[in-house]
Amino acid sequence: MATLTWYGHSTCGIETDDGTKLIIDPFFDDNPVCDVSADDVEADFILVTHGHGDHIGDLIPLARRTGALVISTHELVSWLATHDIDNTHGMSIGGGSSFPFGRLKMTPALHGTLNEGPGGEKFPTMPAGLLVTLNGGQRLYHAGDTALLTDMQLLRGRVDVALLPIGDNYTMGPDDAVRAVEFIEPEVVVPIHFDTWPPIAQDAQAFKASVGERARVEVLEPGGRLDF
Repeated sequence: MATLTWYGHSTCGIETDDGTKLIIDPFFDDNPVCDVSADDVEADFILVTHGHGDHIGDLIPLARRTGALVISTHELVSWLATHDIDNTHGMSIGGGSSFPFGRLKMTPALHGTLNEGPGGEKFPTMPAGLLVTLNGGQRLYHAGDTALLTDMQLLRGRVDVALLPIGDNYTMGPDDAVRAVEFIEPEVVVPIHFDTWPPIAQDAQAFKASVGERARVEVLEPGGRLDF
């Protein structure tokens, strides 16, 4: 059994059956809904969907301190090399690769391309979603920041747990997230990217009610965990 921890916003941790630790989109210290410091987080692998500051805010210090392998788009890991972070693996949309924790495929996401890290203006990158299949067989989809995409229908039958943004304004909102659930047909849905700031305030319980019997919705508080 693996454990998912939602730290608030889009930042998540996964601990696999064998204790391997993955962090997705590290944004701790400036995250207003997170009470965990980046200094207290351990990681063997860091997965990054795109270069906006609310997804890479603690990427560089976390990668340096832990020595974790950073997996992201080719452009983003090329930018990390300019900060002397070379333990990286670059990928691109539609590509997959195997790692000690399992297999990762980068899926399309529709969002902005700006890299807001220091010196990142020379390394814009396409945003991505992450389809993770752990060695234990668990299948998790982190949609990243995205609008609703008909491509999500291609994930039907391939996802156990779907992490979907519901904040609206910058990403799909609750209504489109319900459509995404219809497209993907996951067993469990965890809403993310909401309530961090006023422009993305949402009623997650209302979203859960709208999903109804399409999937089991787990509304986590920041720091909350889900075994899967």
